[in-house]
Amino acid sequence: MISSTDRGFSIRVAVLVLFALAMVGVVLLLPRIPQPSAYHAFADQRTIGGVPNFWNVVSNAAFLPVGLAGLGVMLRSPGPRFEEPFERWAYFVVFGGTVLVGLGSAYYHLHPDNPTLFWDRLPMTLVFMALLSASITERIHAKIGALLLLPFLLVGILSAEVWRMGEITGQGDLRFYLFVQFYPMLAIPLMMALFPPRYTRSQDLGWLVLGYAIAKALEHWDATVFRLTTGLMSGHALKHVIAALALAVLIRMVARREMVGEGTTAN
Repeated sequence: MISSTDRGFSIRVAVLVLFALAMVGVVLLLPRIPQPSAYHAFADQRTIGGVPNFWNVVSNAAFLPVGLAGLGVMLRSPGPRFEEPFERWAYFVVFGGTVLVGLGSAYYHLHPDNPTLFWDRLPMTLVFMALLSASITERIHAKIGALLLLPFLLVGILSAEVWRMGEITGQGDLRFYLFVQFYPMLAIPLMMALFPPRYTRSQDLGWLVLGYAIAKALEHWDATVFRLTTGLMSGHALKHVIAALALAVLIRMVARREMVGEGTTAN
């Protein structure tokens, strides 16, 4: 006999699976999305101190201390609380990928074009997919989420490679990459609504998603922000800083959280 608790859990898992299938369906129904040639024409292209696109380059420095601090927290003894040791690996990828995002994005902005853009996007897929794996581990099933980490990372890498190879052959298509970027940021809030957390400080993931949304808005209104600040700073440069701050929230989350039920409540 299936208990009401088991039935409710199965229904919630089914909702999450159906959401994933719906997202895949939307991606497949969309026409091919080539890389817009205007994408590389950022609002702030000033060269300062011999560094082209200065602020878009140096603003990526915000990712480095966040990633390194996160790795430091993960490596310290006794370190953050994890019910299972293997749960740590997803956060090692998140923080290590954050360092690579800073380096890859800075490299891209020194000479913005499709070949360098690949090295900007590749590490971002690692962060997105590791976060998805961590969320599944902490809210649905620990071992399944951990086992999905490597396949998820391979899917992320493949999405960037499919786009890169498509651009080389004149058949560039961003759909797969966009799915890898946006699905985790939509699925994580859905999991937060459907499944109770095993750890406290779960609200920090909400701040991460909000920060990501703000960063994407700043990216979209790059030129508008540049104009409103009278040329002081562009939306794209601010995007880097906000995205890094959003990821910094994860350091506090893993450093301070506890198991739910050990004299604490989920928050």
